[in-house]
Amino acid sequence: MTDTGPLFVSSGDLIADRRYKWAIEQAGRGDFVAAADILAQTVELAPAFATAWFALGAIRDRLGDRDGAIAAFAKAKDNDPDDYHGARLQLARLDSGNATPPMSDAYVRRLFDQYAPRYDTALTERLAYRGPSLLREAVEAVMRTAGRPLRFADLLDLGCGTGLAGAALRSLADRLTGVDLSPAMIAQAQSKGLYDCLVTADIGDFLAGEAKRGGTYDLVLAADVLVYVNDLAPIAAAVGRVLKPGGLFAFTVETHTGEGVKLLPTLRYAYAQDYIARTLTAAGLQIGSVAAAAVRSEKGVPVNGLVVVALASTPPPAASRPAS
Repeated sequence: MTDTGPLFVSSGDLIADRRYKWAIEQAGRGDFVAAADILAQTVELAPAFATAWFALGAIRDRLGDRDGAIAAFAKAKDNDPDDYHGARLQLARLDSGNATPPMSDAYVRRLFDQYAPRYDTALTERLAYRGPSLLREAVEAVMRTAGRPLRFADLLDLGCGTGLAGAALRSLADRLTGVDLSPAMIAQAQSKGLYDCLVTADIGDFLAGEAKRGGTYDLVLAADVLVYVNDLAPIAAAVGRVLKPGGLFAFTVETHTGEGVKLLPTLRYAYAQDYIARTLTAAGLQIGSVAAAAVRSEKGVPVNGLVVVALASTPPPAASRPAS
């Protein structure tokens, strides 16, 4: 999923707000030069108007004015400490500043709250999304190879969204827990009646809390979630702490042929395969399977992705008692 654009946040100045809306109307008609001029006047009138600065950056970018776009996005960032509009990501896309900035909670929450009502339709009908079915197939294959029964007492769905992954694997779990940062997505998942427990929270914060209880889950899923994470290491380490011995961490990612982590033009993160392997190993997780797959499409073109299943270390067998 790509950003659907900034939501309007008032400047507190009625005249500036009206000019902003006029500029957006001009952009909607295709007159981007006029829109940029009006927005430049708007931010002169209201210099702290982050929404207008962001819109000005986007329009200048569309007009091919890279330097002007960077200047406007920088102003949006400076006047929006929570990065509600994602100006840091736009600056990174334009090769200015941090190349792989973390996505702020405010930005991700806003993005998915906007998208929740049409999320299922968009992913399955327009983006050919098949992450949940691929994850189920991968989990089944790993369990079959290990000769283990295909049943999980406790399954955790990270970034559960509307419940697409939960629906695909619900039949394998005795108890299904979902966590997501977006209240609107959680509401959609709740309406499906799939989950035994749903929590609105940042997944890192949730995992940190669960880790205090030790190994709790037999299977942790992350379907199309890590594309919004700029650093896999903290998540992998936290998952390692909440998995029971022998538990599985199954996830999808987008990938690239370079090194490390890369921010794509779609404002989603892609991981190199060797980076994934190193990070999982450092977290005490053993790779059970990795398969290249197009989890989704972008503008009709399959996106390079990976379906990964990792296993938590199993405890050594108990020492046999010496003969008495």
